[in-house]
Amino acid sequence: MRAVHPRALAIVPALALILFQPGALRPAKDGAIIGNVRDQAGAPIANALVAVVGTAHTAHTNAAGRYELRRIPAGTYTLRAASAGYRTRRIDDVSVRAGATTRQDFSLAAAPVEGQDIVVEADPGRATRDEAGAKQRAAVHPGAVATEQASGVSSAASPEYGNAHGRRPDIRRRGEPWNTEEYSRIYENRFLDARANPLSTFSIDVDRASYSNVRRFLTQGQLPPADAVRIEEMVNYFTYEYAEPTGEHPFTVAADLAPAPWNPEHRLVRIGLQGKRYASRALPPSNLVFLIDVSGSMQSDDKLPLVKQAFRVLVRQLRPQDRVAIVVYAGSAGLVLPPTSGDERETILAAIERLEAGGSTAGGAGIRLAYEVARRHFVHEGNNRVILATDGDFNVGVSSEGELVRLIEQKRTEGTYLTVLGFGTGNYKDGRMEQLADKGNGNYAYIDNAMEAHKVFGEELTSTLFTIARDVKLQVEFNPALVRGYRLIGYENRMLAKEDFNDDTKDAGELGAGHTVTALYEIVPVGAESDVSFTSVDELRYQREAVDEDESEVIRPAHRDEWLTVKLRYKPLQSDRSRLLAHTVRVRDGRSEVSGDFAFAAAVASFGMVLRDSEFKGSASFAQALRLARAGRGADEHGHRSEFIRLVETAQSIGIAVREE
Repeated sequence: MRAVHPRALAIVPALALILFQPGALRPAKDGAIIGNVRDQAGAPIANALVAVVGTAHTAHTNAAGRYELRRIPAGTYTLRAASAGYRTRRIDDVSVRAGATTRQDFSLAAAPVEGQDIVVEADPGRATRDEAGAKQRAAVHPGAVATEQASGVSSAASPEYGNAHGRRPDIRRRGEPWNTEEYSRIYENRFLDARANPLSTFSIDVDRASYSNVRRFLTQGQLPPADAVRIEEMVNYFTYEYAEPTGEHPFTVAADLAPAPWNPEHRLVRIGLQGKRYASRALPPSNLVFLIDVSGSMQSDDKLPLVKQAFRVLVRQLRPQDRVAIVVYAGSAGLVLPPTSGDERETILAAIERLEAGGSTAGGAGIRLAYEVARRHFVHEGNNRVILATDGDFNVGVSSEGELVRLIEQKRTEGTYLTVLGFGTGNYKDGRMEQLADKGNGNYAYIDNAMEAHKVFGEELTSTLFTIARDVKLQVEFNPALVRGYRLIGYENRMLAKEDFNDDTKDAGELGAGHTVTALYEIVPVGAESDVSFTSVDELRYQREAVDEDESEVIRPAHRDEWLTVKLRYKPLQSDRSRLLAHTVRVRDGRSEVSGDFAFAAAVASFGMVLRDSEFKGSASFAQALRLARAGRGADEHGHRSEFIRLVETAQSIGIAVREE
C-alpha cells in the first residue's frame, strides 16, 4: 500500500469542510430577472404585475415601479407586464442564465377609450318598467344590449344603467355576441327621519368583488352598469388604519365624523372595525376543497387559465398541516385530486395544470360532491371550506336553486363554509354568486387579473380564508336632538330589521383574521340647510303628543353631546351566543374636514355614487374623488390606492368621451 503524503492528509479536513457546507460545489442553476415598469412619460407604475408566462413566477412592482423575479431556472422566457388602465405588454425571448441577473424594463401605454364601430339599436321586445313607460333609458356599455329579467335581475347593460352625464340609447359593438351578464337590482338606501327611525341595523359585508369587477369594465373602456356598483364593497376593497384589538374581543370598533365632501351642510360618519391579525403558524389547519368549473363557458383566457393562476398563488401559501382536494364539474362532477397535504405542492400544482374546459355546467352536482369530500375529512376546530371558482353560469344539474341554497345553509351550520371566486365576462352571474357566498358564511371576490389573484390569496390570505367572528351585526342609534336624518351608504342587500340585532338565530356576516370593515353614513344635522326629503309616515294616533321644544322629556341632558351610538354583536367561533360591544360618537369627536384614511374612504364612496349616477351624489364628481384620493393616498405599500387614482382618471376620460359623442 502506497504511503499518503503528509500534505495530502492536511488537505482532507479542509476539503471536508467545503463539501459539507450547504450548497457547496453545487452548480448555480437559477438566475434572476429585475427591472422597472413605467408609463410612456417615464413615471413609475406601482403594483403592476410582471409574470413569467407559463410558470408560477410572478412579482409586483413597488412604489418606485421596480420588480424582482428570483430563482428562475436558466432558459428563454416570455415576460408579461399588466396594470389597470394600461395595455398589457409581452416581451419574448428573455434569456436567463444560471447564476446571472437579467434586466428587462417595461414601458406601458395607457389603455385607449373604446367606442369605435358602435351600432345603436333599440332594445328588442321589451319596454322599460319605469314611470315613463316605454321610453328607453341609458346604457353606455359597448358589447351589450339591454335586457332586464322580470325577477328584478339586470344585465350588464341594464336600462337602469347610467352615468353622471345623462342617459343614452342601448348600444353594442358591431359583430359582438349578446351579453348575458346579470346583476341584482340595487335600490339605494334613502334618508330616514331620525325621530321616526332612530335605529339603523345591518350585517357587515367583507365581500370586495364589486371593485375588481368595476375595474374590469373601466380598463376595457366602458362605464359599468349601475347595479354592478356596490359602494360598500368598493370602500372595503381597501384596508384602513384602525386600532389593533388588545382586549378580550377579536376586533375593535371606532367611529368619527366630518363634513360630507359632496354636501358640506351634512356630516359623514365613518365606522371602522379592525380584526385581530394572526401569524400563519397560529392559524388552525385547513381542510380545503377547490371546486372548479371546467365547463365549456370557462375556456377563455380570463376564466380557467386565470383560475389556475389564482390557485397556484394559494398553493404556495399552504402549510404541511393543510389539506387540499380538487373537485371539478362540467357535464358531470368528479374528484380529480383526493385530500393531499400542503407540503406536496408539486402534486397539487400538477393536478391543477391538467384541467381543461369543455361541456355543460352541472354546478349543483359539483357543490354537493365538494361538500361531501369536505365532510369526510372534516377537521374539528379547523378551517373547513369549499372554494368555488366559476363564471356563475349554472345551467345544468340544478333541480332547484332554493334546494341548492338550503344545502349551503345546512353545511354552514355543520361548520363548512363556502368562498366564491368569480371569473370572466359575457355570461357572468354576479347576483347568484354573491348570494351563494352569503348563505355559505364565506366571502365573494371577482378576479379579473393575476394581480387580483395575488391580492386575494397572497396579501390577504388569512382574512380571505380564516374566520375569527361569526354573525357580525351593527346597529346604530341616532340622537334626534342632533341628527335630523341619516342615510347608510351602500349595504342595501345587508339591511336587517331592528329586532334582528338581538336575535342570535339571524344569520349575518363573518369577519376574517386581519380584516378591516368600513361603513359610512351621511347625516343631516338638526338646523342644517338641506333639500333632502325624508321618508315619513302619517301622524300616529296613539303616541304622545308634542314634547317640550328643548326635547328635555326625550333626550337626557347627559346625552346631549352625543351624535350616535354604535352597537355591535358577534358570535365567537365556538359559541352560539352573541357578545355585545358599544361605541359612542360625541360632538368633540368630529373633524373640521376629512383627511387621511377617512378622505380616501370618502373618495371611493364619492366615485361609486358618480358611477351609479346616484340621486344623493350632491356635488360629487370624478374630479372630487381624485382630490380626496390623492389627499388620502398615504404610504400605499402595495400600490392599490395609486391604482384607484388611475382608475378614476380612466373613468373621467370615458365620461368625457361619452359626453362629447
